[in-house]
Amino acid sequence: MPCNPEPTADPVRERLLKAALDSFLSDDYHKVTTRLIAQKAEANVSMIRYYFGNKEGLYEEMIRDTMAPLLKVLNGQMLDSVDGFADFLNLYYQIMAEHPEFPKLILKVLALKQGPGRRFIQQLLARGRTNGAKKVGKLKSSGQVSASIDPDILRLAFVSLAMMPMLLKDIFEEQMGHPMDTAFLAQLAAFNGRLFSAGLAPKPSA
Repeated sequence: MPCNPEPTADPVRERLLKAALDSFLSDDYHKVTTRLIAQKAEANVSMIRYYFGNKEGLYEEMIRDTMAPLLKVLNGQMLDSVDGFADFLNLYYQIMAEHPEFPKLILKVLALKQGPGRRFIQQLLARGRTNGAKKVGKLKSSGQVSASIDPDILRLAFVSLAMMPMLLKDIFEEQMGHPMDTAFLAQLAAFNGRLFSAGLAPKPSA
């Protein structure tokens, strides 16, 4: 069992997480060894046992660490208004642009059941679903979104707008002939945010 110390900014722990992310994104789970990760992180392999317990524990913490900024939003104030959807989309795009293989990794785990972590990711998504439903309830109460909006439909639509551009990023960039850089992703987030907000708006009274 791992010691589960508080996740402070320990440089060895941070290097291990970064090395794990680089390794798991570039190769299949079963081909990545703790020894390889430790070498990349310039750390002793025993530190993986100390911080994470084992390879699977490191893998799960790597996913949690990457998704943490997005999950934190559901507990913050960004989505207290419909304008926050554009900001959340932009945050997602920018994080995934730094780790372009990460959405594909999540898809492989969930849809193709490759590698461990399926139940763990489902738990994270379930927590997001619960917190998201609370946010939608508050937006309904404040009159910012239609009372008839189904939180699950909203969630699926939002995930579609978020994930698809990043899953097909290489193809879109090839077709457009230019990279989906920070400025382009910010414009995409703003546009999709407006689309989303318009679809959520209460219908005007007759």
